[in-house]
Amino acid sequence: MTSRLGLGTAPLGGLFEDVPAAQARATVETAWDLGVRLFDTAPLYGSGLAEERLGAALAGRPREEYIVSTKVGRVLVPGRADPHFHGAPDLQPVFDFSAAGVRGSLESSLTRLGLEQVDIALLHDPDSQLDQARGAADVLRELVPRVGVGTNVVATALELVRRAEVDVVLLAGRYTLLDRSAADELLPLCAEQGVEVIAAGVFNSGILAGGSTYEYETAAADLLARRHVLEELCARYEVPLAAAAIQFPLRHPGVGSIVVGARSPGEISDDVGLLARPVPDGLWAELESCP
Repeated sequence: MTSRLGLGTAPLGGLFEDVPAAQARATVETAWDLGVRLFDTAPLYGSGLAEERLGAALAGRPREEYIVSTKVGRVLVPGRADPHFHGAPDLQPVFDFSAAGVRGSLESSLTRLGLEQVDIALLHDPDSQLDQARGAADVLRELVPRVGVGTNVVATALELVRRAEVDVVLLAGRYTLLDRSAADELLPLCAEQGVEVIAAGVFNSGILAGGSTYEYETAAADLLARRHVLEELCARYEVPLAAAAIQFPLRHPGVGSIVVGARSPGEISDDVGLLARPVPDGLWAELESCP
């Protein structure tokens, strides 16, 4: 089992805004000091920048005390970095789930991380390339202790779990206060087959934490209205909506951990505090009955 709270490193790769190297390091160090021992990264995040920064911050720490997951399925080639990441090197992420691509991607990730092995390797957004991704999973079984999928599409995870291709599902945004679609089939199936679920995107990219974006776009009026209802419920119990949002996925017995992104020591400190905030049973009963 992974630790209950993990740090997602996309923001440390400059997602949406530049993050100075010293700030990135301080974020990882603060997470460590607060007890975080699960760290999720990927070559996509800043075209390798997040992996480099995570590896540098973890260097010298006891390897048996933490878990690192990275992803495969995108290789970095000379070219323009993903425009969502600021300060990234001139390397373009290109989908490649071939055996050679997977091996090369993982080897490059290990170099950037400064590790001999990662604990979990996740197929990264294989939604349109499932057949090739299944072959990639076979390759990964020779290289890493645990194989998984990282996706925000329930159907993708369902297909791979049904075929017994993965040990871990990192699912973004599909089991939250606003989107509970993973609860219908995926979470029960994972529990039945012993597949660990790590819930990411618990704030649905900001709308559940005081922002106005959902899935990284301006939230529609109906979603903002639903958020308002949730906020009013929480306010009656004097609980921040963000505290309920970060704790909600862990109430499901099929979810083992959550991953939150943070770009500063203050953000990860706030998240740890929200996770520890008491939430009355009465509020849970009302929130869980909301459509």
